[in-house]
Amino acid sequence: MVNVITTVDAIHSLRPAAIWVLRGTALEWIDDAQTEPTQAEIDAEVSRLQAEYDSKQYARNRAEAYPSLTEQADMAYWDRQNGTTTLDDAISAVKAEFPKG
Repeated sequence: MVNVITTVDAIHSLRPAAIWVLRGTALEWIDDAQTEPTQAEIDAEVSRLQAEYDSKQYARNRAEAYPSLTEQADMAYWDRQNGTTTLDDAISAVKAEFPKG
């Protein structure tokens, strides 16, 4: 998987609404109310957030593969008219191609 989680994401997750500046890789902590996270805390949070993101890849794949809502509405209409299962079949095919977990 491609790493999409950054140090910025981790700091926002660890210390919401904190005041700080990241210059390159140098973190300047300005906030008086919250303590600065350690590099180990930041690295662990990057890993945790990345694992969470990666675990939901199937959902992103499904979202791209499902027919559009307009297409689904059309399929549902014609399924009702014809007694078919075109929409259910299309959704089942996507779920089979991109299984959860």
